[in-house]
Amino acid sequence: MEVRRQAPVRVMVITGVALVVVLGGLFGWRALRNKGDQGWAPQAVQVAAVEVLPRDVPAAIEAVGALSAVREVVLSPEVAGRIAGIHFAAGDRVGAGALLVQLYDGPEQADRQAAAAKAAFAQAQFARSQGLASSGAESRELLEQRRADRDSATAAVRQIEARLVQKQVRAPFAGQIGIRRINLGQYLNPGDAVATLTALDQLYVDFAVPQQELARLKPGTQVAVISDAFPGRSFTARVNAVEPAIGKDTRNVTVQAQLANPGQVLRPGMYVTAALALPPREGALLVPATAIQTSAQGDSVIAIRGPHAKTEGSAEIVPVQTGAHVGEAVIITSGLRAGDVIVADGLLRVQPGAQVKVVKTVPQGGR
Repeated sequence: MEVRRQAPVRVMVITGVALVVVLGGLFGWRALRNKGDQGWAPQAVQVAAVEVLPRDVPAAIEAVGALSAVREVVLSPEVAGRIAGIHFAAGDRVGAGALLVQLYDGPEQADRQAAAAKAAFAQAQFARSQGLASSGAESRELLEQRRADRDSATAAVRQIEARLVQKQVRAPFAGQIGIRRINLGQYLNPGDAVATLTALDQLYVDFAVPQQELARLKPGTQVAVISDAFPGRSFTARVNAVEPAIGKDTRNVTVQAQLANPGQVLRPGMYVTAALALPPREGALLVPATAIQTSAQGDSVIAIRGPHAKTEGSAEIVPVQTGAHVGEAVIITSGLRAGDVIVADGLLRVQPGAQVKVVKTVPQGGR
C-alpha cells in the first residue's frame, strides 16, 4: 500500500520539473531575442513625394444640362374646319410662311367674291360722285356718303380675307416639321395639334451651378458643350441669361447659354455636359489626387516634416479641405501651405511618425 501511494507523487514531481524547464527555456529565448533587437534600427519607408507650390490653374464649372430649342411651336388652326389639303410630310424642312394645312374655305371664297363685287361698285360710284361734285352737279354730302360706302365695302373684303387666312396653317418661321398628327378630311377644332415645328439652327442649353459662383457669372461667358452622342466633339455656347432667383431646394443658380448648331446635329431634349469657363484661379495649391486619403473623419494628406523634407523626414497626417479637380490633381483650399512636401504615392505603407525617404518626385499635376 505504501508503494502505491508514492507512485502518483513521483509522477507529479517529474511533471512539475518538466514544466519549469520548458517555461524557463521560453523566457530565456525571448530575452535573447529582445536583447538582439535593441541594436536594430528600423529602415525609412521609401515614397514618392511632391512639393506644394502655388500656381495659376484654369477654372471651369462642369454641370449636366439639357438642350431646348430657341424657336419651337406646336402648329394648330385658329378656327374649326375640315382638312382640305395637307402640304407637308413628317421631317420636312420648310421656310417661313410655307402653307402646311388648308381647311375647307368654300363659303368664305364665295363671300369674298360677293364682297369684292360690292367693293368694285362702291369704288365706281365714288369716282363718279367725285367728278360730279367737283362741277357742282352733286352735293358734297352725297360724295362723302359714296366715300363711306367704298370704305365699308373695302373693309368687308379685308375681313373675309382675314377669315380665309385663318383657314390656313402656315409656318411662322423656318424649321423642321415633326411627326404629322392629322389626316386628310379630318375635322379640326381650334388648338388641335397638327405637328411640331422646330428651328434647329440655334439651341439653348440650361444648367445649374452652385450659388457660390454667382459673382463670376456674366452674360457672354463661353461655355463648352459636350454630348455623348458625338464623342470627341465640342460645341461652343455663350451665356445668354442668368436666373435672378436662387433655387429654394438646391440653392443653385440656373444658367442659360445659346449655341449654334452647325449641321443641325444636336436636338432639343438631349442631355449634355456644360463646362463654364471662368477666370483662372490664381495661387492655387494643387496636389495629385493619389495624395489624398479619404476617411470618415474627412480628407487628409501625409506631410513630410524636417529640415530636409524634400529628401527625408518624419510622416505627419494633416487634415485638408479639397476643392475642384483639375485633370488628375485636386485643389487644396485649406490645411497646407506653399512649400509643404507631401507623400504622393505609397500612402498605405506610411504610419504616423514613421521615417520616410523620398526616392521619386512627382509633378503637382499628377503622374
